[in-house]
Amino acid sequence: MDFYTFFQIIIVSLLATSAMTLFSYTMSASFRELFKEPVLLSFILIKTNLELSVHTKKYLAWLLHYLIGFIFVLAYHIIWLYNILYISIISALLLGVLSGIIGIIGWVLIFKIADYQPKIDFKGYYIQLFFAHIIFAIVATTAYYLLSTISLLANALAY
Repeated sequence: MDFYTFFQIIIVSLLATSAMTLFSYTMSASFRELFKEPVLLSFILIKTNLELSVHTKKYLAWLLHYLIGFIFVLAYHIIWLYNILYISIISALLLGVLSGIIGIIGWVLIFKIADYQPKIDFKGYYIQLFFAHIIFAIVATTAYYLLSTISLLANALAY
């Protein structure tokens, strides 16, 4: 993987994760529920025996949240690179649905492993999480397509 591709994946993951997070924060405010993934991650980290300050655990939660977004975009990149799916709105929706299912399963496991049951509306949380991942995938697909197109045009103009 060349530097530009790695940089592209970082930019796409930052955009997609930020869009997803904005959606989760908006839903959290709209429904007056705790649907904020980084906050839930920080609560879980605070419950652990890690000898870190609460402040550090909150930063670590945000870092983990964006790292997970990077991993999802890296997986999308591999799927597109090997033409398993073509870049399209249909593939964005399919990746969003799959990512939503993976995200829900991941959070169910996190809550079980951490033995942490926050006082949240789990059904509502998982529904919004599913749609948050669809938004993530649509933004990731669009940003990836645009950055790939810009790269192709820049390379074509260089010759």
